[in-house]
Amino acid sequence: MQRKSERGRAPAIVIMGVSGSGKSTLATVLAAKLGCPFLEGDDFHSAANVAKMRGGEPLTDADRWPWLDRLGAAIGAAAARDGITVATCSALKRVYRDRLRTAIALPTAFVLVTAGRGELARRLTARHGHYMPATLLDSQLAILERPDAEELALTLDGSFAPELLADQVVGWLTANGPEARQSAHG
Repeated sequence: MQRKSERGRAPAIVIMGVSGSGKSTLATVLAAKLGCPFLEGDDFHSAANVAKMRGGEPLTDADRWPWLDRLGAAIGAAAARDGITVATCSALKRVYRDRLRTAIALPTAFVLVTAGRGELARRLTARHGHYMPATLLDSQLAILERPDAEELALTLDGSFAPELLADQVVGWLTANGPEARQSAHG
């Protein structure tokens, strides 16, 4: 499959959602399918942010702004260099997605991966080696603003296999191009 955005895809694809939704798993599969770079949003957090989350304290907007700027700049640079890039970012609020879009400075598509609270809690409890504790799940769910019809966004049910979800993303981007609007699957 071609990597360049001429095929109707936004050059920047951000897989979003709360912790445990399956963002990184889907993004890894999607980037491999597209033959493009994958940027893990967690890698762009400051040491202070990681320590705060590890300690069970939710991040504030002030904590997130520099992170979103760093991540957005890296996504934009990778997409400009490679034609298309997949990244993960919780991007829980519309203002966070707006901030990312500004920093990326290229057409950006968002894919919201959802799952029920019970499944999310189960995944977070079973996950080892990650700094995000399951105790912060409710704070993330409380601030989640689903993309609206004005945003280039797709919502997917994270209970399906990542390969199936990746195929849905590719199909949605290819069929709808930059004019795509939110749709629900699952």
